[in-house]
Amino acid sequence: MTSKAAETARLVAKVAADADAGEIPRLVCAAVSEGLGVDGATLSLLTDTPSRQLLAASNDDALLLEEIQFTVLEGPCLTAANRGETVAVDDLRHDVTPWPLFGASVRERLPHIASVYALPLFFGDYVLGSVDLLARRAHALDARELEQAEDVAEAVSVALMSTREMLLSGGGPPAWEPEEIVRAHWFDTARAVGALASRQGIAPEDALARMRAEAFRTGTSLADITADILRDPPHDP
Repeated sequence: MTSKAAETARLVAKVAADADAGEIPRLVCAAVSEGLGVDGATLSLLTDTPSRQLLAASNDDALLLEEIQFTVLEGPCLTAANRGETVAVDDLRHDVTPWPLFGASVRERLPHIASVYALPLFFGDYVLGSVDLLARRAHALDARELEQAEDVAEAVSVALMSTREMLLSGGGPPAWEPEEIVRAHWFDTARAVGALASRQGIAPEDALARMRAEAFRTGTSLADITADILRDPPHDP
């Protein structure tokens, strides 16, 4: 392991050991971003939608990247978690991505982001979630650096294990920060899906699909669609 990757893995372990459980995702996310020299990072748990939880985003660009993937239901983060494989997008500005909605949305809303890398987080043979890395420069990580980043992702998986039971065992909104974003990506969205499904007599999967379609059609975030539903429960047409 390179010195940079090794030092990042040690830093991840240190901040996790010294922090309260509710602070671990935010501190680990910041450590990964800073240690690997990228311009942002996100951590997501159980990334197979809809059972998906944003744990932390290191900055606004990282948060928007996650919001885009959550809305269009495609992107490197979801692919990495579904396949259990690292996914690299070395040049967003010039390469055609396999996710047309994601690619178009990122180029429009994050034109200064040039590369994205997504690494699965494993617990044994089970994919716990994923970590996304984003950078303003193309080819931010070469093949060797990306391979070493997988060792950092392993350290992240270990660090997050102490928080997983806290998330899955409670019926209330999760404790992670920033609270309003986490609620929108997990607890409130699930409530809105249930409200829409009940009112319109459709399956939850169809309700979520309608919410995503409306978000994409209007250019509104899924979090805003969720908030609208919860403020004013939907009525039959």
